[in-house]
Amino acid sequence: MPIQKFPPMRKDFPSFDCDAHVAEPNAIWERAGEYLTRDELAALKTTMWYDPTTNQMTVNGIVGAGIRSNEGQGRAGAMNLIGVAGPGMKHSIQRTFNVRNLNPKTALTKEQSAYIDHKGAFLPKARLADMDFQGIDQVMLIPSDVDTYPWLANGLGAAAMCKAYNEWAWEFCQEDPERLYFAALIPLQDPVASIREVHRVAQKGCRVGLVRPIDAMGNYPLQPKFDGLWAAMQETGMVYGMHPFPAFGALKPPGYTEQHSPSELINRTVSSARISHSFLTNVQNFQSEAAVWVVSALMSGLFERFPKLNAAVFEASSTWLSFVLDECDKHYKLYRNERTMRALKKLPSETFFEHCMTGFEGDEAPPSRLPEFYEDILVWSSDVYHHDGDDVWRALETMRGCNLSPDRQAKFLGGNARRLYNIQAPRTFITERVTELERPDWWPTEDEVAYAMTAEASLLPRRKAVGAKS
Repeated sequence: MPIQKFPPMRKDFPSFDCDAHVAEPNAIWERAGEYLTRDELAALKTTMWYDPTTNQMTVNGIVGAGIRSNEGQGRAGAMNLIGVAGPGMKHSIQRTFNVRNLNPKTALTKEQSAYIDHKGAFLPKARLADMDFQGIDQVMLIPSDVDTYPWLANGLGAAAMCKAYNEWAWEFCQEDPERLYFAALIPLQDPVASIREVHRVAQKGCRVGLVRPIDAMGNYPLQPKFDGLWAAMQETGMVYGMHPFPAFGALKPPGYTEQHSPSELINRTVSSARISHSFLTNVQNFQSEAAVWVVSALMSGLFERFPKLNAAVFEASSTWLSFVLDECDKHYKLYRNERTMRALKKLPSETFFEHCMTGFEGDEAPPSRLPEFYEDILVWSSDVYHHDGDDVWRALETMRGCNLSPDRQAKFLGGNARRLYNIQAPRTFITERVTELERPDWWPTEDEVAYAMTAEASLLPRRKAVGAKS
């Protein structure tokens, strides 16, 4: 059996992964009757429902909608992009499998695909084992289908979906409550139900309420009708978790087609301009949604109206933040007397530093080069098990390459997050990296990985013309 090897590394502090994902399993719907009232279950069935007979999800009457988890079943010639980034699944390894899948003769079999569809995305014992390998001591779990939930058309059905997911996620975390934490889905379709759900999950120890920054069906989250929700978060101590997504608006109902999130506009530009590289939809759109939220929250005085409310900006990187805060401060100084809204008491940057933190990923070097700016506002995200996910050891490699001090490494990789969430450090934590991982015979060799990283490896194999000689 081949052995995948990793250089030895050590850390002397507990890590906290503030943004990692689960792949919502069928069990959420199969067990929904245990969590919901009769009316809630009936509404869920007409709003977002999984049918085990056809293995399809129906959302707002649209069959086959939503992001489906393969739950480790695998699919020939494909990788499950929301379950792939487990232990040792470096980006170069993923690319190698993508190159294999270009040719039917070398494409992954169903069994091979299942092997790299990590069960830790939906099973807690497997999750904890993967965390041990990845150097992750504690984690905040976030669902994967965050582009669907804001578009659920029925208010009661949306509230039922959030309740069913939150109950499943809470049970998942009971496998080890000192290491596993969940961020709750909040049904913005019904502000009253949102308040009720915040109080309900807070009693279960939930630290974060998730809110997309987009305008879904007229429900942009900073509208006054949600003031009761922010008051409930403030009262319970729950953190406002702002998580963007490269939305495509596929589930947008009639009547809202003129409303677009920043992500949608970028996607439309990529399409209409025929830009051949899709990396913009995994970079710029996350940052654009987050930047719009940051500006809106700070310049509207949200945190001055709710002075005990705190927020986390997830999965948008963080390098853009210094520029946005600088621009907010500049406009505050230049135009403070021209505002039609209540005058702000502080500079927007001061408010952000008092109330907010921002996520960063392990290959993002600029924060480590500007530690004075990011000192108290940076929290690490693995984004596991999504395809761009990585582990603590990669983040440490980046930080040490920038000569970041050990004290700041500890803050960025765990200390700041625990302070934000009011969570105690675990009694024991991982110190040594696992340096060897046994792999099946079909695992890529170093030579194959090296070839897969070349430009020519991504070219589709030429097809022979009909009648051509061998």
